[in-house]
Amino acid sequence: MEFSAQQIAGFLNGIVEGNPETRVSNLSKIEDGKAGTMTFLANPRYIPYLYATEASIVVVSKDFTPSQPVAATLIRVDDPYSSFATLLEMFNSMTAAKREISSLAFISSSAKTGQNLSIGAFSFIGDNVILGNNASIYPQVYIGNNVTIGNDCTFYPGVKIYHDCVIGDGCTLHSGVIIGSDGFGFAPHTDNNYQKIPQLGNVILEDLVEIGSNTTVDRATLGSTIIRRGVKLDNLIQVAHNVEIGENTVIAAQTGISGSTRIGKNCMIAGQVGIIGHITIADGVKIGAQSGIGGSIKEENAIVMGSPAIDAKKTRRNYIHLSNLDEIVKRINHIEKILKDHKE
Repeated sequence: MEFSAQQIAGFLNGIVEGNPETRVSNLSKIEDGKAGTMTFLANPRYIPYLYATEASIVVVSKDFTPSQPVAATLIRVDDPYSSFATLLEMFNSMTAAKREISSLAFISSSAKTGQNLSIGAFSFIGDNVILGNNASIYPQVYIGNNVTIGNDCTFYPGVKIYHDCVIGDGCTLHSGVIIGSDGFGFAPHTDNNYQKIPQLGNVILEDLVEIGSNTTVDRATLGSTIIRRGVKLDNLIQVAHNVEIGENTVIAAQTGISGSTRIGKNCMIAGQVGIIGHITIADGVKIGAQSGIGGSIKEENAIVMGSPAIDAKKTRRNYIHLSNLDEIVKRINHIEKILKDHKE
């Protein structure tokens, strides 16, 4: 399907600069743009590509001023990145798979299912499940007994949702996500053995949560592991039992969060961060990659990094000193030799 620059500008509340009848049928990266495609410019590093791209339409900021002629038609918007994300969503919905319930899917007779569903082959929907409207359930998804799922959710192939979990509206779970597996609870015995502690709670995902591939969220021992509204989790994250993650917090890949930790809202946690259990992290905290969090962070909007994590500015200064450690040791040894010679 083709769209004109004028149609796209209307959709984005943008302003056309160039030919309003320029037409596109696909999207592209600015450095790989081809005729008939549309791209965007948000990062200043990519400005040089604007003058060479073959893309027919480029979405740019309203305050961007080119330093040389641009062949493409421009659409000026308030926020190019957000506007292009909207376009990506539009194109994605246009190419979505046909909505149907496969004859090879199993749906329990006691399940309550909404309207306009897409359920793929070999998916399993257990007893007493409540499944809302407009769900997209890809093949080989498992939804256990007594699970409640809101409207407009998308579960990609291989998602597993254990019994009694609750998922809100507009949630997206990517392939391999596991919601509600047992928390890591074992009581040590004197005979060097471990007794498993039953995990009787569940997991609650509030609205608009998105979880990346192969991330696991463990069920609570008692009560609930809670992922609040708008949280975004990357691939390969471990969230342990009874953890609570606040609204609109984002967490990058390979982060591990130990049991009963409370993370505030609007936090940003980079990749490969390790967080111990039973601590609290305040709202708005930013944690640098590969940091080790060994205690509570009580200051809102703090920026920390390192292992153990401390104030990010101090960590950067320490890294500079560490890179000069060999020279510092040589200077100390030289001073000690001078002092020793002076005494003799």
